[in-house]
Amino acid sequence: MSGYSGRGVHGQVVAALGARIVSGELGRGDVIDLAALGRDLDVSMTALREAMKVLAAKGLVEARQKRGTYVRDREHWNLLDSDVIRWRSEAGDTAAVLRDLAEVRSVVEPAVASMAALRRDEHDLAELDAALEDMRGAVGAAAEVAADLRWHRAMLRATHNEMLARMDVFIEPALRLRDALVHESSADDPVPSHAVVVEAVRGQDPAAAAAAMTSLLDKAAQDAAGVLGHSGDAEEKETVSE
Repeated sequence: MSGYSGRGVHGQVVAALGARIVSGELGRGDVIDLAALGRDLDVSMTALREAMKVLAAKGLVEARQKRGTYVRDREHWNLLDSDVIRWRSEAGDTAAVLRDLAEVRSVVEPAVASMAALRRDEHDLAELDAALEDMRGAVGAAAEVAADLRWHRAMLRATHNEMLARMDVFIEPALRLRDALVHESSADDPVPSHAVVVEAVRGQDPAAAAAAMTSLLDKAAQDAAGVLGHSGDAEEKETVSE
């Protein structure tokens, strides 16, 4: 689901209320007083109602007769939504997001690389090579993140499995968060580790492709843990697992 923050009054209301819910300022079961909220944010009831529809789609709120609009339990939140991920990070939950991302990737992406090695075609290889070139020429965190995302999308598509190809919908938001954090703090060149995966895929060696992807992911997790460790935040250190 695409982000709404920054898209006019509507987006600002979604962002403000979503952040309050995810941070715990509004707790589970809390009934939202729309009239008071409208006065607080200086927005119309129309804008509030539209924002509530967006937040309901993200699983954060629900409206019921006689009860009103209330905050749902965390188990109902769409934790894969890009806005929810960002709000969690802004609320100080970055370490947990990155930990969950690392675990999901460790389960999924070695298998993706293995399948890509068996199914890739020349177009897939050309796209992977182009993504590597983007990575080599990227200047600045934004360009580096975009190139990394292009590479991972190309790898997913190279499986020629439509469901796997769509996994970028939930991998992208958290991957963007991790990459932005790491690229801004690390001078390591990401190209060699990614190139090893591509060469294994090119050589149609599924075992080597899976092993190379596992090595790449291990390095990514170490980089993220290192950046968070430098913050000196004891809570973050307890949350990140190696």
